[in-house]
Amino acid sequence: MGKNKLAKFANMEEYPHVFQYPFAVLQEKEFEMKGKWNAMFFKNDNPIVLELGCGKGEYTVGLAKLFPDKNFIGIDIKGARMWTGAKQSFNEKLTNVAFLRTHIELITHFFTKGEISEIWITFPDPQMGKVNKRMTSTRFMKLYRQILSDNGIIHLKTDSNFMFTYTCEMVKANTLPVLFESDDLYHSGLVDDILKIQTFYEQQWLSRGLNIKYIKFECAARDNWTEPDIEIEKDPYRSYGRSNELNQSTKNG
Repeated sequence: MGKNKLAKFANMEEYPHVFQYPFAVLQEKEFEMKGKWNAMFFKNDNPIVLELGCGKGEYTVGLAKLFPDKNFIGIDIKGARMWTGAKQSFNEKLTNVAFLRTHIELITHFFTKGEISEIWITFPDPQMGKVNKRMTSTRFMKLYRQILSDNGIIHLKTDSNFMFTYTCEMVKANTLPVLFESDDLYHSGLVDDILKIQTFYEQQWLSRGLNIKYIKFECAARDNWTEPDIEIEKDPYRSYGRSNELNQSTKNG
């Protein structure tokens, strides 16, 4: 491991708003703030919003600045990436921001039923061959329902047409209320300060001419969840590593 990463991990240990609970740590001790984030950490009764797979934490920090009346927690297992947002929020003395380093599959160990009001999923790996790893699959919807409030909201932003199409079909198959949907967000006519927040990956995708897709929907409670039965054309590139095929198509476009 490089010296730079080691320095970042050392910083993370010192930040009072960063909680590091990978599976190995969670096996040793339970997370004491489960169900008590507002009472024990934020010291208020404001709604709690999660950014899952937060990466550098651009949305966690950006949303916290826009909405001081809400609390934001960025979750990712990659501590070296998370350090960027953790450092920025610490330096700017943002009191409505926290970061949790853990696997997303473990979120029910950290939050209790109704504790979360919204979830942001920003530019996840579409997992085109692995439905159960897809962050908007019914497997994850069941997890989210265990911590979301009754009308809890999920936001998805993605460059992936596959991920967007799959999510829209999942929402349709389970009759979840859609609050907003666009397959070309920046030409949709939506006027919202949230659009000013762009992740590192989003800036890459925009610079290469890709449309950004966005859907906002209620993750309503259901007794049974249905996976969409539909064939979806796969993206001609990998979401986190551009192929020659994408570069060539961009040149030709």
